Amino acid sequence: MEVRSVVQVITSHRQQEGAGFVVRRPFPTRGFPHADPFLMLDEMGPVDYAPGQAVGAPDHPHRGFETVTYVLEGETEHEDSAGHRGRLAAGDVQWMTAGRGIIHSEMPSRRMQSEGGRVHGFQLWVNLPARDKMMAPRYQEIPRATIPTATTPDGLATVKVIAGEALGVRAVIETRTPISYHHWTFAAGARVDVPLPREHTAYVYVFEGAVLVAGRELRAGQLAVLAEGDAVSFEAREGAQALVLSGVPLREPVVQYGPFVMNTEREIQEAIEDYRHGRLGTITR
Repeated sequence: MEVRSVVQVITSHRQQEGAGFVVRRPFPTRGFPHADPFLMLDEMGPVDYAPGQAVGAPDHPHRGFETVTYVLEGETEHEDSAGHRGRLAAGDVQWMTAGRGIIHSEMPSRRMQSEGGRVHGFQLWVNLPARDKMMAPRYQEIPRATIPTATTPDGLATVKVIAGEALGVRAVIETRTPISYHHWTFAAGARVDVPLPREHTAYVYVFEGAVLVAGRELRAGQLAVLAEGDAVSFEAREGAQALVLSGVPLREPVVQYGPFVMNTEREIQEAIEDYRHGRLGTITR
């Protein structure tokens, strides 16, 4: 088994999104625009809101990719122009395939808006291959109780498998682009090698504590870009949490204009025109 080495470490930057919430973003960033097949990773929070202060992302469009929302703390209510509505609580995942286009709203729950509370979670953008960019929008909503989890025999490392497989358990989510998405929690002293398909590009994002990845220390807010290989190795000297992301690279042109991600400038102009003329629909309330 060939362990993947770390070829680059990227420290995330902070920026404001939506109606004013701050995210920690390891990519895209200057010099690292995409992590094929992934387009963006945002860590939302952790932040504590006082009553009346919680903000989210009001009505906004998407086309040409998928958004994966993973809530660690807090509650989110969403609705869209296709008539979908729902609520995500701590531990839940929403996998939205925007496809040919949709108007989406993601806001703190009414309870959180009135009472306040802590918000922490992630949103990952996964690119769609050219053949699927204009597919019909769809959702997969996975409650916390159905997300597969596993623990190493020594009990020092635990994984939640959102996509792909790890420690003998496989995710329940169907992905258009073959990827892995793991949430690992390490206790001090944990050592584990995680097999990943050789054909995948692979990344590790540490969001709590510090952990050695192939012998190189990563601290909270840092992303490791991994070399080719069959596995990623972890060693934890303290408690830590990290995401493991890997996927088959599409190696297709990426043309992005905000929430539209297509393969050509012409397709972007078409997306803008469709949005301006209301062809992505509106959210009925």
